[in-house]
Amino acid sequence: MPVTSTRTSKTAPGTGAAVRKGGVPRGGGRRREFTTRRGLSIAAFMAPAAVFVAIFTYYPVIAGGQMAFRNWKLTDLTDTSWVGLNNFGDVFSDPAWGTVLSNTALWVVGSIVPQLVIGFALALWLRRRFRFRGLYQALIFFPWAISGFLIGILFRWLFNSEFGVVNDLLQKAGLIDEPIAWLADPDTAMAAVIVANIWYGVTFFTIMILAALQSIPDELYEAAALDGAGKARTLFQITIPYIRTTLALTVLLRVIWIFNFPDLIFGMTGGGPNDETHIVTTWMIKITQQGDYGRASALGLLVVAALLVFAVFFLLATREKKGVRS
Repeated sequence: MPVTSTRTSKTAPGTGAAVRKGGVPRGGGRRREFTTRRGLSIAAFMAPAAVFVAIFTYYPVIAGGQMAFRNWKLTDLTDTSWVGLNNFGDVFSDPAWGTVLSNTALWVVGSIVPQLVIGFALALWLRRRFRFRGLYQALIFFPWAISGFLIGILFRWLFNSEFGVVNDLLQKAGLIDEPIAWLADPDTAMAAVIVANIWYGVTFFTIMILAALQSIPDELYEAAALDGAGKARTLFQITIPYIRTTLALTVLLRVIWIFNFPDLIFGMTGGGPNDETHIVTTWMIKITQQGDYGRASALGLLVVAALLVFAVFFLLATREKKGVRS
């Protein structure tokens, strides 16, 4: 005689899912309700990280920000009175401000454009399949694992006027007759640090662009080849539009990074000769070393404000319109 199960099932109204007797969904457990006790448990687990970030990130930012409006100098800590916007006025009226500002613009633009072009070309080359491609990728990506300050020291030796490799190669090639004091001459020092930064930053663009290129379906290139599209047309109508978002974000990140990258300049020139290679961030460090924390903090707030404005306008200019595909 067959045994009849007394367990019944029914369908949850509006879902079509089978539900066992007692209201528990078949094949799954009941969803836990959010209670005050659970909320307190989650908060307790998050509290250490929140306290750590607040102490070591937000508190220094707030403390440094308020220094910009005070007479905060290490030479006289007895007078930290409120001075309003005087520190900002001192920054703008400093004779070196114009040189620092122009150096910063030259540093960013002169570095970012060659890095993007060379990095894009290397990424296109590395996307192809050839023997020892992994070895070439490792060699190209290696500089990114080295400290920027160490790269600066390396290039300081390369550009040395007496026994530097750069002068030696140029003399052997017949391009110069006598050694050039690259880092001691104000006319060539900025160009030397930009060359070093280009070499250092190409890796970042290559990594990011190569990752984006590998996501492009091969079918698109096959269809373009069948339609008779040449390499230039394929590049500008398939490759670049497909990775447009990655390119925009990579440029944005790299601009912010270069703007806040004093390591390499300090390793090569220290801001010299005669402060001719100072950018905003290296100049801010120099003012801090002089003990004028108020003026340095004011300069730091100007850097943050400039980068925020640039980021907003850049993202608005490069965003895709709704309903329009790249």
